[in-house]
Amino acid sequence: MRKQKGFSLIELLIVVAIILIIAAIAIPNLLRARMAANESSAVASIRTINTGMVTYNSTYPTVGFAATLAALGPNANPCTATSTNACLIDSVLAAGTKSGYTFKATGAGGPPAVQYYATAVPVTVGQTGNRSFCSFEDAVVRVQPTGAAIGAEATCQALLPLNQ
Repeated sequence: MRKQKGFSLIELLIVVAIILIIAAIAIPNLLRARMAANESSAVASIRTINTGMVTYNSTYPTVGFAATLAALGPNANPCTATSTNACLIDSVLAAGTKSGYTFKATGAGGPPAVQYYATAVPVTVGQTGNRSFCSFEDAVVRVQPTGAAIGAEATCQALLPLNQ
């Protein structure tokens, strides 16, 4: 009788068990890294919105701050800047959803609009991000640690700045 070549069932089960253990360790770390990347992208996008709002306000002083996020975005390719489409932010951010976060920006007062606030809220808290972010005329990014929606500028003003 010849000896058969190959692996026994027990050996294969041990290899599969080892692979599953490694996956159980690696996958949660990967998900945490993805959420951290989404949060970093959200903070950068809020800063971009702040810069866009200040630029919009100085470019269109009779209008003040932009009334919506879409007003900061492009109108076509190539973009021709107007007060309704200022070409200051990219089209993905102007659409309102980027990197697992939903963005909103609202100008108020006036005319000219003398106030604005911008928010970034995770699409799914605990999966795409854990924290919400906001900013208003002072351009300081603030954080809501629970990931809850930030409904008004007064709510944003009460939150702690991101670096504290």
